[in-house]
Amino acid sequence: MQQPLTAAPTRMNIQTWGLLALLGMIWGGSFFFARVAVAHVPPATLVLLRVGIAALALHFYIAGRFDIYPTLRARWREFLLLGLINNAVPHLLIFLGQTQIGAGLASILNATTPIFTVLIANSMTVDEKLSPQKIAGCLIGLLGTAVLIGPRALAPFTGDGGPPLWAVILPVFAAISYGLAATYGKRFRGIAPPVTAAGQLTAATLLVLPVSLVADSPWQLPLPPLPAILAVLALALLSTAYGYILFFRIMAAAGATNTSLVTLLVPPSAILAGMLFLGERLTPLGMLGMALVLMGLVVLDGRALARFRAG
Repeated sequence: MQQPLTAAPTRMNIQTWGLLALLGMIWGGSFFFARVAVAHVPPATLVLLRVGIAALALHFYIAGRFDIYPTLRARWREFLLLGLINNAVPHLLIFLGQTQIGAGLASILNATTPIFTVLIANSMTVDEKLSPQKIAGCLIGLLGTAVLIGPRALAPFTGDGGPPLWAVILPVFAAISYGLAATYGKRFRGIAPPVTAAGQLTAATLLVLPVSLVADSPWQLPLPPLPAILAVLALALLSTAYGYILFFRIMAAAGATNTSLVTLLVPPSAILAGMLFLGERLTPLGMLGMALVLMGLVVLDGRALARFRAG
């Protein structure tokens, strides 16, 4: 799908880490907003509202600057692919999963994104290759994912009344899609981040519109209650429009693998919001799985280990 890319700067400075922390809180909140909204808005229509409102907001924000329209015309095929794998597909998979699982569990499962990013980047780039440390991080993270998913796979035989297996697996497939997008998105490094965000969200809107119309007949849906409407607006304007501006800014400075480490910061934010406002709780097995996923990401990053050895 993508030719090997040339080397690019991948160091993280204090400012980039600060932006990454901010994005982690914003995207952690997105799982909470989605859980509130999906109780009243069908998943496909929720994706349409999320990307459509965000795209419109970014077009107003850009107001024709950064050569946005010549860029969109020249690279519309690339934006269509990016919108598919970074918005339409993963958002739909996560929202479908969140009809059955909580914000915290969905965010933990989606935290496997850096693992899949590393595996994908290894085959598609020349500057982000596997190393023993990265392999170890991937294995630990995948073990954590197996711990989280394992009980759901046995549920039909044990009579467990927990969420169905398909709902638990969908956020993992979303993470694979995000991993593809994180690597593919590097080719947009020379484009202003707001333009990249607006281009992919506009493309995603066009892609998901027919899905929403066929699957949900949104014109027949009742008006959601005020909390759901506010959750949709927060999901679109804060977690998506502003969030993707930050995402592509960090990627331009730090590379695909470093940017995907934002998922290290997303689960604590999502879990805290779910516990405070939705009454969600993690089981001991869920906490073990989360700990393994986060440990795998720490090993994958390597900075903490390097400081420990140096100290």
